Amino acid sequence: MNNQSTFGQKMKSYMKHPASFFTMLLVMLGALLTFTILIFLIVYILAHGVPYLKPSLFSLHYTSENASLMPALVNTVSMTLLSLIIAVPLGIFAAIFLVEYAKRGNRFMGIIRLTTETLSGIPSIVYGLFGMLFFVNTLGWGFSLLAGAFTLSIMILPLIMRTTEEALKAVPDSFREGSFGLGAGKLRTVFRIVLPSAIPGILAGVILAIGRIVGETAALMYTAGTVANIPSSVMGSGRTLAVHMYNLASEGLYMDQAYATAVVLLILVVGINALSSVIAKRLTKV
Repeated sequence: MNNQSTFGQKMKSYMKHPASFFTMLLVMLGALLTFTILIFLIVYILAHGVPYLKPSLFSLHYTSENASLMPALVNTVSMTLLSLIIAVPLGIFAAIFLVEYAKRGNRFMGIIRLTTETLSGIPSIVYGLFGMLFFVNTLGWGFSLLAGAFTLSIMILPLIMRTTEEALKAVPDSFREGSFGLGAGKLRTVFRIVLPSAIPGILAGVILAIGRIVGETAALMYTAGTVANIPSSVMGSGRTLAVHMYNLASEGLYMDQAYATAVVLLILVVGINALSSVIAKRLTKV
């Protein structure tokens, strides 16, 4: 009853102010439209892909007959881990420096933030061309998982930096003051008090970065290559699930397998997000 009366009071308040009522309708419409589009995409992909999830798709070796996605799945996990190992420490340490150590209002820090924002707006195809020219050709790595991972790490670095920076800023200053008051130093305060409190926000950025890694195609086609095999080392070439799905769809001969790959890709992203949420909750409790 209390909830109903509160809702009724809010509606009466909105009705007294037409502009507020119109804004509320737009917000609700936007939320409903976003939710509807998401559900439609998920249902459409599942309806077209689940019937074609056959055991042959999960063979360890790709052939023109089975169009197996297993090599691409293994390469996707490997690419994600490599990219995160490179980008996450750099992004977190850079954000810690900007928030905890750099002086506020410093012009140089403003230039760094502007550069970070600029990097986040560069199209992925430009990153792919840079990765091909620098990692593949100049450094002589060739089309390899390592070249693709370094290219992707540059792509996701601004995202991790910005989300970590905002997460650190959200930690109340009273936490820092209390730690200093107990005699802890700056470094100990950052890594024992501030950083653990910001873990949920940091993991949110990591999840977004994983989503970009898993869904990237243009940058990887120029750096990691499109070989449909599991490489023996990080210096070998291999395609990820997104590149695999793109190649199947572009050929026009394996559309059913492409939809099935989309289902696996969707399940992988949802699973990673769920796992990250569980880890964030456990770390927060600790």
